[in-house]
Amino acid sequence: MNTLSISRRKFAHLLGVGAAAAIVRPRFSVATERPSAKTAPTGSVVVRLSANENPYGPSSQAHAAMNNSFDVCCRYPDEANDVLIEKIAKTNGVNREQIVLGDGSSEILKLCGESFTGPTQGKLIAPDPTFEAILEYSKANGGVVVKVPLTADFHHDLEKMGAAAQKGLIYICNPNNPTASITPKNDLRDFISKTTPETMILVDEAYFHYADSPDYESVIPLVKDHANLIVARTFSKIYGMAGLRCGYCVAQPDTIKRMHGFQMWDSVNVMALAAASASLDDADQVNNGRKLNSEAKTFTTSELDKMGYKLIPSQANFIMFDCKRPVVPIIKAMKERNVQVGRLFPALPNHMRLTIGKQSEMEAFVAAFKQVMA
Repeated sequence: MNTLSISRRKFAHLLGVGAAAAIVRPRFSVATERPSAKTAPTGSVVVRLSANENPYGPSSQAHAAMNNSFDVCCRYPDEANDVLIEKIAKTNGVNREQIVLGDGSSEILKLCGESFTGPTQGKLIAPDPTFEAILEYSKANGGVVVKVPLTADFHHDLEKMGAAAQKGLIYICNPNNPTASITPKNDLRDFISKTTPETMILVDEAYFHYADSPDYESVIPLVKDHANLIVARTFSKIYGMAGLRCGYCVAQPDTIKRMHGFQMWDSVNVMALAAASASLDDADQVNNGRKLNSEAKTFTTSELDKMGYKLIPSQANFIMFDCKRPVVPIIKAMKERNVQVGRLFPALPNHMRLTIGKQSEMEAFVAAFKQVMA
């Protein structure tokens, strides 16, 4: 572009051009053009099932939008921020003043740890096990972290979490990472309604798109009635943008203002913003992602069931199952066979977290796992 700046309308037009280009071009398959596995020094292929990534990557519309964003990479992303915020707000039925963008949802978790926990703000109450990032962010901010074990059926123990809270922040990852389990919608709705307004609640819905249980629902609609509720989302999972880094949260405007003071300016780059905006327009990305994940997960869980391993019911793009013995040596043995699986979660030392990859990758996992466990 030869102009000195670009308006929101022009930026939106660029995204529209990208989407149109994706429609007129043959729809390529990320699976065939971009291998999700990497090559080991020995030349053998490494199957990466360790980070809950979407191996199919962003949609063709997102790729086209990124291509069309090259000309504005020399500009700060203010206009692109506005375009995406407006689209997210419309998608979720909220106002733009209720949205904060982040460098992945990890930045949202960091903002919450800094804004609502610490020596004066209060403790962080979190389930155990769960996604650890926010625990580290809170500790770095001088916060005390209280871990509350999941229930026997791997739900959040909401009663004990609520009892441990005094101001501060309660973190609820739903579906939960690493267990892929959910906390029933009625229990969560009741908990939110009863929690004192002085205690903030962060519900992390990173895996929202994969959950299909009738006992699960997003809590974004509850934000309008609860000033202490924050809901985090990411484009890393179903939208395949883990390496691009884009996420957001929904909360009431006053809560958003409290977070703004800790937020880094322009933390999401133009290319990620373009891809995220285009992704929201591509319904096929979500539907195809769910279908491919479900098919590969069904195959994998069936094979593990035949081998006699018990799984935690999964509502995400990964599973967790009991290996019946310490998992660390198994993780190491799998790595020696070029299959990377999830790390140790100390609260469940015999359980393995396993990302659901492509069908061929899951077949490779099953073959290697049978060798290791023989």
